[in-house]
Amino acid sequence: MSGPLPARDPGLQPERTRLAWRRTALSATVAGVLALKAALAHGAPLAWGACVVPVLLLLGLATRRARALAAPRPAALGPRYALLAACCAGTLALAAVPVIL
Repeated sequence: MSGPLPARDPGLQPERTRLAWRRTALSATVAGVLALKAALAHGAPLAWGACVVPVLLLLGLATRRARALAAPRPAALGPRYALLAACCAGTLALAAVPVIL
């Protein structure tokens, strides 16, 4: 039975997922800015790469994913993008440790 796919009733799920990606991007930006501030305050100006690069990558990924979710049948997030998002989030979590301490 490989006929045409039935129309999808998206309900509110795509909107919730888009909002979750936006919240993730916002929290990553805040964590990156705070980690950058801590790195510069403690005299580690080269640590900005650990703060800025993951934030920019995560912002780009979140924007791309939010746009993709607007499609009637959005594709699943690819493994490469999922790994990229996980690496960015992990890097930001490690970069935010000095802010907490």
